[in-house]
Amino acid sequence: MFLSIAANLAPRQWQSHGLFSIRVEFAAGAFDAPAEPAHNRAMDGPAPLFDRALLDRRRDRALRAGTPVADFLLRAATDDLVDRLMAVKRVFARAADIATPLPLLAGRLATSSQVETVFRLARSPETSTEAASFLVIGDEEKLPFRAESLDLAVSALALHYANDLPGALVQIRRALKPDGLFLATLLGGDTLTELRQSFAVAEAELTGGASPRVAPFAEIRVLGGLLQRAGFALPVIDQDRLTVRYDTMFDLTRDLRAMGATNALVERARQPLRRAVLIRAAEVYAERFADADGRVRATFDLVWLSGWAPDESQQKPLRPGSAKTRLADALGVREVPTGDKPGG
Repeated sequence: MFLSIAANLAPRQWQSHGLFSIRVEFAAGAFDAPAEPAHNRAMDGPAPLFDRALLDRRRDRALRAGTPVADFLLRAATDDLVDRLMAVKRVFARAADIATPLPLLAGRLATSSQVETVFRLARSPETSTEAASFLVIGDEEKLPFRAESLDLAVSALALHYANDLPGALVQIRRALKPDGLFLATLLGGDTLTELRQSFAVAEAELTGGASPRVAPFAEIRVLGGLLQRAGFALPVIDQDRLTVRYDTMFDLTRDLRAMGATNALVERARQPLRRAVLIRAAEVYAERFADADGRVRATFDLVWLSGWAPDESQQKPLRPGSAKTRLADALGVREVPTGDKPGG
């Protein structure tokens, strides 16, 4: 059974959401006081890229539909994340799953010998089934966790939808205890590049312009920079490319709809997509991105981020000039001063 902690709901709202709720003092020091939900507050900084309310509605609708094949990406990411975590020889007393769309990851952590207590942060109670963890209704852009309250923070296929990813990473780092671990994967790089190109060509041909149909995804070098700027120590970033094959472009878009991952851009076109554009996009997709057997490819780049909350016990890089052994000696070669040419 779930013990739901409505950290971002006023007391009078708890009953109406159907949650068995307790006050945030349950886990002393773990949660901030109830705050106004992030989607009700005016955002500082740049205009939001994603319509988060629309994204929530689509995810909830997809979850209620329950199409099994639609979670294949999340299952792959969850398996990989758990494998990566097993390589860390440590037991984490308090872990948080940050906004992973389904309870798959929280459930795996809850049954792991590496994790003692799991809190699952979700934007909607619709996703509250199946995981043996504590449910926290909240927003990854305004974390309800107190500073230095978590030993582990994980997230799978969620943070690419954050309107303020730099701010979210800073909050995650602050929520970690010293030497706490952050491990996450999000979509980036060339994800859905085939779909983006096909729609751009079709719209340019038939309408003389193009509307944003596929969300932009951050490059790996940009995400690495954000991880460092957020203050994580020993940051590591890498990327896995998953190529999925479909009979047609329409099978891909059907899967995206089942994931709740269709166009949720704030600047999306509001008028219905013309049938002629849709058909032409499918033709372009087949012309440019089909294999010899006629099936088409779809690229998903899973970018992995990991870093530690700084702690004095961690290994530090040596200061320039502090090495006691010359590189030339270690390599067994003659050192050539700057400006000199070998043999000169």
